[in-house]
Amino acid sequence: MTTPKPISQSSLARPAVSNSLSVSPTATFHSPPASSSFMASLALRAAAKQLKPFSTEDIKILLLENVNQTGRDILSGQGYQVEFHKASLPEDQLIEKIRDVHVIGIRSKTKLTAKVLQEAKNLLVIGCFCIGTNQVDLDYAAKQGIAVFNSPFANSRSVAELVIAEIISLARQLGDRSNELHRGTWNKVSAKCWEVRGKTLGIVGYGHIGSQLSVLAEAMGMNVIYYDVVSLMAIGTARQVPTLEALLGEADFVTLHVPETPETKNMLGAKQFEQMKNGSYLINASRGTVVDIPALIKAMRAGKVAGAALDVYPNEPAGNGDYFTTDLNPWAEELRGLNNIILTPHIGGSTEEAQRAIGIEVADALVRYINQGVTLGSVNLPEVNMRQLTLDESNHARIIYIHRNVPGVLRRVNEILGDHNVDKQISDSKGDIAYLMADVSDVRPEDIKEIRDSLDGLSSRILTRVLY
Repeated sequence: MTTPKPISQSSLARPAVSNSLSVSPTATFHSPPASSSFMASLALRAAAKQLKPFSTEDIKILLLENVNQTGRDILSGQGYQVEFHKASLPEDQLIEKIRDVHVIGIRSKTKLTAKVLQEAKNLLVIGCFCIGTNQVDLDYAAKQGIAVFNSPFANSRSVAELVIAEIISLARQLGDRSNELHRGTWNKVSAKCWEVRGKTLGIVGYGHIGSQLSVLAEAMGMNVIYYDVVSLMAIGTARQVPTLEALLGEADFVTLHVPETPETKNMLGAKQFEQMKNGSYLINASRGTVVDIPALIKAMRAGKVAGAALDVYPNEPAGNGDYFTTDLNPWAEELRGLNNIILTPHIGGSTEEAQRAIGIEVADALVRYINQGVTLGSVNLPEVNMRQLTLDESNHARIIYIHRNVPGVLRRVNEILGDHNVDKQISDSKGDIAYLMADVSDVRPEDIKEIRDSLDGLSSRILTRVLY
């Protein structure tokens, strides 16, 4: 763990007046395995100019929930101040910590609500070291000019493999047989135990995880059908069905891979369980609010559903321990008492490979945003990229202006930049938020301050950043 060092109280949003440049992060990005194309890119990277925030001594980062070492190493290697915690923090402690940091990295348990974010006066960017971003108030963050990045792809394989394991385990009642033998009971039976070959798998949500799962299931001889709200090209011999009802009536195994939205809340309830085949199985490794758990309990007790595997729940503990009780979810004891049910503590993406990949993917995105202002992969700001400055462009500054998307802004911005040589400029918008980047050449520290002060004075301003 990197021990945090004291930093100045200057805010990136409203920096103290200074004509001196900061002591900045200067390390390069982590390197992938060497190849001819990589060596060529390394030569270009060596010639790249390392930018730094103007009028800010350092970048302070708070990482919660045991973010993988790979991500921590990348951020520490940049020279940032990194404070690391293995668990999430209670809201009062989180508010106290977030007031001074420029970057926060979380996983799924930390809730960055508007109440928390409004205390984050210096916050530039949020890194979600996971797939989901529903734990962050994305709209509020965007309106404050705070970018949010996640890792939508890195743990897809891990989740898909877990689902395959659960399909076989449910079909063979492995959980029940294992528990019985742990208690000393030998119960060798074949009744209602099945091979998965020739059975039909119904995938709800045919995205990154669903499509990978489709390939694995077909390799085991399963027939694959899928339902998605958009028309998607099938992989292999998989077949898209027009409605959720059609999928439920045909599938022997139903697996859910959808985001948490108002439309997906309790998308499998009493009505949908009635539409499922008698003796079918349910797997949910998406979001806990997608399944009506009391309705599932009734369906399993009635024999409609022969088995289920749940990795996610409407309310999940903030840390490890004996917390999965009726105090957390009133039906917890009833759920634990069912036969042929696999309950896992949100471990779909919890493999060494996935967590390393997530650490690299999100940390690299954070570094690009902090050092270059690049928003590629941001889930709440326009995605903007611009060629990196080189060592030959020594007296250049990169101006970043996040603003409300209203008429006349570009004219006002270009009036401010018009007295300087703008080498390149790009702007894009996403809803009510717009993001502008411009590289200005032959500027002095006093020029940078003048540009920044002028941009800060515009009524459309959300956040101004200058990288020098």
